Amino acid sequence: MTDDLILPPPPAPPEPCRICGKPEDLCLCAELEPEKTRLQLLILQHPQEQDVELGTARLLSGQIEGSVVKVGLSWPSLSKVLGRQVDPKRWGVLHMGSKEEVAKVPRGGVAVFGRKDVSPESDLILADLEGIVLIDGTWSQAKTLWWRNAWLLKLRRIVIHPDFRSAYGTVRKEPRRESVSTLEAGAFVLGKLEGDPGLQERLLEPFEELLKRWRNRRRRPGAKPAPVAEG
Repeated sequence: MTDDLILPPPPAPPEPCRICGKPEDLCLCAELEPEKTRLQLLILQHPQEQDVELGTARLLSGQIEGSVVKVGLSWPSLSKVLGRQVDPKRWGVLHMGSKEEVAKVPRGGVAVFGRKDVSPESDLILADLEGIVLIDGTWSQAKTLWWRNAWLLKLRRIVIHPDFRSAYGTVRKEPRRESVSTLEAGAFVLGKLEGDPGLQERLLEPFEELLKRWRNRRRRPGAKPAPVAEG
């Protein structure tokens, strides 16, 4: 008789989702309901955006029909990214803006900026837009994408002044009080420009569910304290 006991190896953890990259218990892809919008959505994601568990880019793109997510550092032009010819003047890019610029936008509002101030034709420009570009990554990563893609300067620069605080709360550090996640920014601007009062709320529901699941996971016995990520 031997004292040696051969135990089977522990089961391998489930593979992360091939779409969003999240672990099985945080993946919401199957529950997302795509919305048909007038505006097309393009998300440029920095390749080193590592917050897989709490990242929101795929949560947003999975809810907007025809949306495009591109991961990389630089692209030759907007048309090259989309694979078709487009007029950059009919596309907007969400830009955080300086504190002074945000202060010029009414709380809960969206505005197009020229070089120094709100464009006098802001409302007309917003109504004529074909699509919106969001930049996904930490603040420093977003700045890298901005400066490595000079063609973004040809797009309409959109500054938003959210009338809410990010649902991240203390989970992620944001550079400024008015900073919000990629999904929250996209939901906010699409809700304003699509003329659908309930769109923003519907787009935010999966994010709230993600945070609920994540917090429940951290409360499990033996769970390690969650690190605070930079937003």
